[in-house]
Amino acid sequence: MAAIIELKYFNTFWLKKIKSITDIVPNANTGILFSSNVGAIFTVTGNLLNPATVVAAGQQVTIVDGINTYSSYVVEVTSATTFVAGDAPSFTITGTPSISFGKIINFDNIPQAYNGNNDTDWLIEESRIRGGYNNTSVDYGVKAYLVEDEPNQQHRRSSLIHSGIFNSRTGINQTNQFSVGEDITRTIDPANGSIQRLYAEDTNLIIFQENKVSKSLIDKDAIYSAEGNASITSRNLVIGQNVAYAGEYGISTDPESFAVNGYRKYFTDRDQNVVCRLSMDGITVISAYGMTDYFRDKLSAATGSIIGGWDAHNKQYVLTIPQPPVTEGLVVVPGYETLAFDETAKGWVSFFTYQPNQIISLNNNYFSANAGKLYKHYTLAPNTEARGVFYGDQNNSNVTLVFNGAPSMVKNFQTINYEGDSGWRMDSFKTNTDLTLPITSAVFATTLEQMQNSLLINRFKLKEDKYYADLVNGTPSQNGEVVWGSSSSGVKGFFGEVTMSINNSGAGKKELFAVSTGFVQSS
Repeated sequence: MAAIIELKYFNTFWLKKIKSITDIVPNANTGILFSSNVGAIFTVTGNLLNPATVVAAGQQVTIVDGINTYSSYVVEVTSATTFVAGDAPSFTITGTPSISFGKIINFDNIPQAYNGNNDTDWLIEESRIRGGYNNTSVDYGVKAYLVEDEPNQQHRRSSLIHSGIFNSRTGINQTNQFSVGEDITRTIDPANGSIQRLYAEDTNLIIFQENKVSKSLIDKDAIYSAEGNASITSRNLVIGQNVAYAGEYGISTDPESFAVNGYRKYFTDRDQNVVCRLSMDGITVISAYGMTDYFRDKLSAATGSIIGGWDAHNKQYVLTIPQPPVTEGLVVVPGYETLAFDETAKGWVSFFTYQPNQIISLNNNYFSANAGKLYKHYTLAPNTEARGVFYGDQNNSNVTLVFNGAPSMVKNFQTINYEGDSGWRMDSFKTNTDLTLPITSAVFATTLEQMQNSLLINRFKLKEDKYYADLVNGTPSQNGEVVWGSSSSGVKGFFGEVTMSINNSGAGKKELFAVSTGFVQSS
């Protein structure tokens, strides 16, 4: 049975922590504080010089504290001054004073400790070798310590360091040991910026720097032949050879944009204004799939951390780019762009109206965090069929399509048709010159009055499982035109852009399979 034994100072020394002697404590009688650093400036108070003593600039004077606990200080006056009792002149030290201490009976005359509290500035040091029970005990005296030339904290932004081993089966735990006598560091090219993200994949450690992506071999090293071919050789090595991926792309300072699915890793390079994918064939710029201009503008204008994650439900890479604030009415709200990349379509397939702080996928479920709360996507709210609800807010869905058949011909777009569920409406149809009136969703007439009213309202009508409607021109009057606006049908232009929307507060899902238009050549 295990037992806990409490040891009270059984095999330890109590040691006083004392910092380097660079300051002398104030003199008890005069309150004078002298600094022993050559070149420092200090102020003297009290009657240390004879009254009405005139000292020229550059003249050497000797100051004695009067108690002779400390030696004299030779200082240089910065300007010609007449000193009288009670003056506080400034002096510059030109010589190093000697410090004399009497027999140390207590710690009263020792320089101040690290935190200034003599009661707590103590260290406990193990007296037995390796702290083992009944191991050889050391005595008071000189200890063999390693003195660092630069004891201050260092920030090695492009270096890796590993501790000792950990083995749960044998109980070996050396994760808190970082021996400077062993080869435990690996420095990556600092010219590529700091290391922002590490990802372990099989026996490789993928290193994402600001301007470069590379991999280091784990427990093996690459030995190159005379022809430049690398052969992998197992060695007693934790971090082996570092090999860079082709392409001058990194993760900038946005490690939050990293997402992984299988052997594909996704990340953004804000400095290059691109979104990249790292896979078996190297780095691919996926922002070039029809979205080069978009990401050049949005990434360069990003105002905060770029958030990325993998949507395990829809199998998409979701990316949120913070943007400058926008004004909606009288309210200024943070701007953002959230969109998704689909490997099946090889492109960016959708925009979203939510801004996550973090993205998580677990067991094919997709979660995102916002304002400290975790939300599960692709689920319906209790006791409702409402869809498009993000973080408690109802959102409608819309899709925008472009018609550009016979691009060199001026066309007259006459009708708009769609295949799918009822409830869709056309918010706008515009060309390079004209604009139509919106078309409401389909309503089935069951009475004579409803049939008569439907003739006066431009709605989608159902015929042979397809919804269709006429395009009514809504362009303001132009000079020379006799018929315009709702008095004419169809819109003219080289291309047409249509936006369809659906109210998600209704019951069930509403699918949209296809949208088409009928047009003739315009005269």
